[in-house]
Amino acid sequence: MMKHYRKDLKLAAQTTVAAVLTICLLSGTLVADSKASKASRGPWQTGIVKGEFIFTEAPFSQCHASTIAQTQSGLVAAWFGGTEESNPDVGIWLSRHDGKQWSPPVEAANGIQSPDKRFPCWNPVLFKPRYGPLMLFYKVGPSPSSWWGMLKTSDDNGKSWSKARRLPDGIWGPVKNKPIQFDDGTILCPTSSEDRGWEVYMQWTGDLGYSWASAGPLNNRNKFSAIQPTILTHADGRIQTLCRSGRENNILQSWSSDNGRTWSRMTATILPNPNAGIDAVTLKDGRHLLVYNHTPRRRSPLNVAVSNDGITWQAALVLENIKGEFSYPAVIQTNDGLVHITYTYKRRKIKHVVIDPSELKPHPMLNGQWPGGRER
Repeated sequence: MMKHYRKDLKLAAQTTVAAVLTICLLSGTLVADSKASKASRGPWQTGIVKGEFIFTEAPFSQCHASTIAQTQSGLVAAWFGGTEESNPDVGIWLSRHDGKQWSPPVEAANGIQSPDKRFPCWNPVLFKPRYGPLMLFYKVGPSPSSWWGMLKTSDDNGKSWSKARRLPDGIWGPVKNKPIQFDDGTILCPTSSEDRGWEVYMQWTGDLGYSWASAGPLNNRNKFSAIQPTILTHADGRIQTLCRSGRENNILQSWSSDNGRTWSRMTATILPNPNAGIDAVTLKDGRHLLVYNHTPRRRSPLNVAVSNDGITWQAALVLENIKGEFSYPAVIQTNDGLVHITYTYKRRKIKHVVIDPSELKPHPMLNGQWPGGRER
C-alpha cells in the first residue's frame, strides 16, 4: 500500500507542477528555468532562462517598439503606447525592474506642444553610457517622414527625467536600436530617415548628445530601401550594420573600418525580412546574436540566430511561432552574461525573455532556410 501511495503522491506533484507552469505561461508571469520547464519546451527553446510580460494591465490599449538598458539599479524598459500607433495620445512609457519585478508603467515623455496641440511619440531608445546619465532618445511628429529627434536624461536610473531637449534638424539619434560607445567616449547611433525614401545613416556624438556629426545615406549607391540599422562589432576593429529592408525581403548589411565614418556598398544577406524591425548584439564571447522574424512576410515567427563572423548564421531559438504579431525586438547582454530581449506581443503587451547564450544549441541553416521550416 505504501509503495502505491508514494507513486500517487509523485504523480500528483508532477501534475501540479505542470498545471502551475501552464497557468504562468498563459498569464504572462515569470517562468523560471527548471527541469520541469525545460522538459516542457519545444526543440527550439533550449537556452531560455525565463519569460514574462513587463505588464499585464496598462492605461493604454496598444504598445510597440520597446527598448531595454541595464543600469546600476537594474533593468529599465520603455516603449510607445496609446490608442494606436500614430494617434496623438501615444507617449513613451517606462518600467523599471528592481531585481524582483517590473514597476507599473509610467509615461516618461509625450508629444504635447501646447494646450491644444499634441503629436504622437515614436521608437524610444534607452542607452546607458559608461559615464553620464541614462539617455532616452525618442521621436515626436505626425509621421515617420516628418518626425524629429528628442532626448531626455536621468541621473537616478530612470526614476526621474530631465526636461526634453530637441536634437538639431537632420539629427534623429538612434532611430530604433541601441548605440555603441567607443573607447574615446564617442557614441555611435544607428539611424535612418523616411522623408525622402528609406535611407540609413550613422550619427555620432562625443559629448552626450550636445554636438553631432553624421554619415550617409549608406544605401544610396545601390538604392536599397533600408531603415532601422543595428550595429555589431568585430575583433579586427570593423563594425557591421544589419538593416530592415522595405522591398528586398532580406536583411541588408554594410561594413565600416573607420568607426562608422565610411561604409561599404550595402548588400543583401541570406536571412529573410518581412519589412520588420530587427536587433542584434555582439556577445562577450565574440559571437553575434540576432533577433528577427525569419519569414518573408508577416511578423511571426520571431527567431534568434547566432554567428561567429556576422556572415554565416545558425538557427538558435524560436521565441514565438503562433499566429499574431511578435515584432520590433530589442536585445542587450548584461554584466552577468545573460541576454535580455524585449519585443511587441500582439501590440497589446511587451514581453521580456532572458537567455543564457552558453546554453544555446545552434543548427546550420542551408541557403538561409530555418531547419525544419517554420516550426509552427
